[in-house]
Amino acid sequence: MVRAAQLLAVLTALLAAAAAGGDAPPGKIAVVGAGIGGSAVAHFLQQHFGPRVQIDVYEKGTVGGRLATISVNKQHYESGAASFHSLSLHMQDFVKLLGLRHRREVVGRSAIFGGEHFVLEETDWYLLNLFRLWWHYGISFLRLQMWVEEVMEKFMRIYKYQAHGYAFSGVEELLYSLGESTFVNMTQHSVAESLLQVGVTQRFIDDVVSAVLRASYGQSAAMPAFAGAMSLAGAQGSLWSVEGGNKLVCSGLLKLTKANVIHATVTSVTLHSTEGKALYQVAYENEVGNSSDFYDIVVIATPLHLDNSSSNLTFAGFHPPIDDLQGSFQPTVVSLVHGYLNSSYFGFPDPKLFPFANILTTDFPSFFCTLDNICPVNISASFRRKQPQEAAVWRVQSPKPLFRTQLKTLFRSYYSVQTAEWQAHPLYGSRPTLPRFALHDQLFYLNALEWAASSVEVMAVAAKNVALLAYNRWYQDLDKIDQKDLMHKVKTEL
Repeated sequence: MVRAAQLLAVLTALLAAAAAGGDAPPGKIAVVGAGIGGSAVAHFLQQHFGPRVQIDVYEKGTVGGRLATISVNKQHYESGAASFHSLSLHMQDFVKLLGLRHRREVVGRSAIFGGEHFVLEETDWYLLNLFRLWWHYGISFLRLQMWVEEVMEKFMRIYKYQAHGYAFSGVEELLYSLGESTFVNMTQHSVAESLLQVGVTQRFIDDVVSAVLRASYGQSAAMPAFAGAMSLAGAQGSLWSVEGGNKLVCSGLLKLTKANVIHATVTSVTLHSTEGKALYQVAYENEVGNSSDFYDIVVIATPLHLDNSSSNLTFAGFHPPIDDLQGSFQPTVVSLVHGYLNSSYFGFPDPKLFPFANILTTDFPSFFCTLDNICPVNISASFRRKQPQEAAVWRVQSPKPLFRTQLKTLFRSYYSVQTAEWQAHPLYGSRPTLPRFALHDQLFYLNALEWAASSVEVMAVAAKNVALLAYNRWYQDLDKIDQKDLMHKVKTEL
């Protein structure tokens, strides 16, 4: 009886798909994952296909994905992506659209710790900071800035392309449209190689560049140059975050889209077809049991890789078979410690004299990457940062969970430790090729772009690309897909 009901459901869905040919919009779209990629692509898909399309968003965890918070003493603190760059244009648009506000910035000084002493210390005076950089490293910091600005100037073309409706079926095609072979080559050569070629010194790379990359990716200057340049751009611009928590962007977009959020684990995507039109069966399991539904378009907005439980997701009925589970991800542990910093470890026996709120590290010490005196996601007008001798909430980012002895090294004493473990970013170099967004006719892999660079804004860019790709493919507007010389085309369209 159950088998007969399933066959009837398949037949009904196939007939509906056949009837929806021509210029009819898709009836149902599935999005797997409700992080920033999934929530943004749901928003963009509705924007392009219209409000009548039904969008089901599957999420096995909590909405927000790697945008998340942890509660300490009845206050909430960011445990995932903490801030965004001023050039994050999609994120800026989302905040305006949702009526959210930028969180008030509480200024704090930064320093880079080399295991025994600070190799670089920020002051409250901009000109003195520049002088110190020049004194220690010559003009390396200027050469780095010029290199990063050149990369970002070309990357920013993507917003113009997307505004004109252009999309790309693979990561390599997208990168080539922005920076031609230079960008593609930057995914195959290291940050260190590229910077040495433009005259940045090895010492500057070891002291400063490595510290920034460890803070953002937990990886070294041996990682690919393109991802490194995007990370270094984030360290140079002004940063902002969302009042109330960055994850509010995800829940806000899903609410705005009126997406149907299904709390379940997707186990498989199976291809059915009728008269050349693809139809996808999405199977899932939750507390109630196993079930499935049929969709015209499916977007995978969660990482597919070997060491992730999402790789339990299987693809059936595809010829050739879909096998994109290559590469590994970099594990990152975020520990929120409420306690008293051991300033003596950093060379300040008197805690009252410790001046830094943010500490980055070089490759030594290896047991932690960053240490930040963080503020809650809701900052009142009267809020002030804790004095160094007071108990504060510190965010420690490390490659592995911290041992008790390591916590005792960093803190004189502490009241609580709460941790979040993330498969935060791709382990660059663990995958031989750049993946594709289009896995099949109307089956897309949004997180493909992470293998070129990984950030919240990059996921939003990928979401817009996938929505445009689905739209252009659905209506067979092939002139808007994988076009060459787009800078010239866009200029002639203006």
